[in-house]
Amino acid sequence: MEQTSVFVLVLFLLLGSSRAAEEENPEFWRAQAKQTLQSVLDRKLNTKVAKNILFFLGDGMGITTYTAARILKGQLQNQSGEETVMTMDTFPYVGLAKTYSVDFQIADSAATATAYLCGVKTNLNTVGVNAAARNGICRTQKGNEVTSILKWAKDAGKSVGIVTTTRVQHATPAGSYAHSASRTWYSDADMPDSAIGEGCTDISSQLLKNVDIDVIIGGGRQYMTPRGTKDPEYPADFSSGGKRRDGRHLIQEWQNMKNGKAAHYAWNKTEFDAIDPETTDYLMALFEPGDLRYEAERDPSMDPSIMETTEKAIRILQKNPKGFFLLVESGRIDQAHHQGNAYLALHEAVAFDGAIARGLELTSEDDTLTIATADHSHPLTFNGFPFRGQSILGKSPLWGTDMLPYTTLMYGNGPGHKIVNGKRPDIRNVNTNSMEYIQLSAAPLDSTTHSGEDVVVLARGPMAHLFSGIQEQNYIAHAMGYAACVGADLRHCQEHITPAVGRTSISPNGNGAAGGSATPISILLASLLALRILM
Repeated sequence: MEQTSVFVLVLFLLLGSSRAAEEENPEFWRAQAKQTLQSVLDRKLNTKVAKNILFFLGDGMGITTYTAARILKGQLQNQSGEETVMTMDTFPYVGLAKTYSVDFQIADSAATATAYLCGVKTNLNTVGVNAAARNGICRTQKGNEVTSILKWAKDAGKSVGIVTTTRVQHATPAGSYAHSASRTWYSDADMPDSAIGEGCTDISSQLLKNVDIDVIIGGGRQYMTPRGTKDPEYPADFSSGGKRRDGRHLIQEWQNMKNGKAAHYAWNKTEFDAIDPETTDYLMALFEPGDLRYEAERDPSMDPSIMETTEKAIRILQKNPKGFFLLVESGRIDQAHHQGNAYLALHEAVAFDGAIARGLELTSEDDTLTIATADHSHPLTFNGFPFRGQSILGKSPLWGTDMLPYTTLMYGNGPGHKIVNGKRPDIRNVNTNSMEYIQLSAAPLDSTTHSGEDVVVLARGPMAHLFSGIQEQNYIAHAMGYAACVGADLRHCQEHITPAVGRTSISPNGNGAAGGSATPISILLASLLALRILM
């Protein structure tokens, strides 16, 4: 083993001679650090009220995925990759969120969505309810519902939307509008008769009922239509058809609800592209029976990219003078990881970063709080001393003690476990950069699990500094609500009103003391102004 390590070090020294000359000069690194330091020193806090909130959620985008995606992004541009700057890297404020649920050390996407959207931690597999609700038990759901920042924003008069690469009934988007003792109750066909008898409703029906959502983009057509309804894109595929047992056609119901309003429904890119955001107030676009296709497999003629759907949503929502809240989820990062497929996961993450870039282009940092984070991580490891610029999907130059190579990216568990008779497969002649390649894993499982380390929270815009430090994941919803003056905590709005009459200070005994001499007329005017803003 010692001889192998020496061999690797020698190779490092040899490769060092081919490095860019500027990186061999210490002044390169000093100048870079000095420039970065000055940009931090010049940073000014933006303490304005956030008119808009752009919330980007990379499902399963743990720190390892983030780092590996950065390298892949650069390598797709024929660069070394390590020094690449992701759009997310430019966010000035960074924190960490603790992702455990009330009942498990490692959480799922439903429990985490309830935390960062509703501000309350809950149990595994439940969504939009507190921890008094039990997984799959309908009667425990009633009275334990919790609302999300999407509803808080709508109640404050803002426009709201969800964009996802999964079905719109999936855990993350469901966290913004649904209350369910089971995240898997996508349609009534997914529910036990006992739950229906006790009065619980499926997530698809709640999509129409609970919140008046202006923009709904993703997949999930089959949960919206009755059994026997053929899918418009796959009419010959019975499994893609409608699933509902109650006979309801929720897409038609949505259209009827919006009758007389500037509302459009689309199921393919041609229809989607024809929709003018300037003359559209409501949009429902469902591009697949279930989840959307992976970015690497997407047919650009049939399905828009996450960048395109994000742009359309923003252009529709931003017409509201009171602002908007938009949830954008790259949900298939997680699903690719569950398959043990790093290629698909990283390409999803790169596309996600592109959507964030487009979101920043279409909004102003002055009035838009933009958050980028993940709900949980995956047991993906980045290991083996790969050389600078080596393919992130390639093999480590350092072989195992069994004299066989392994990939730079591997999983702790999952379908990639391939040990036969105590030996790992020989991958010397295997193309690990292939879209079909499944990374090796240490323990055999049909689907890779999540992992429990903290996830990164990146922020820019009004009150972005609130997202620094290590916090509980449910803190995120409350900090967003405070920044935008939506929900229960409106102190930030009041702070921006009181300077006209003198700021109120709090005395040691907790009573308010006037910070200036306000006349009865000025007090009345200030009260009227406050009432108008809060309406």
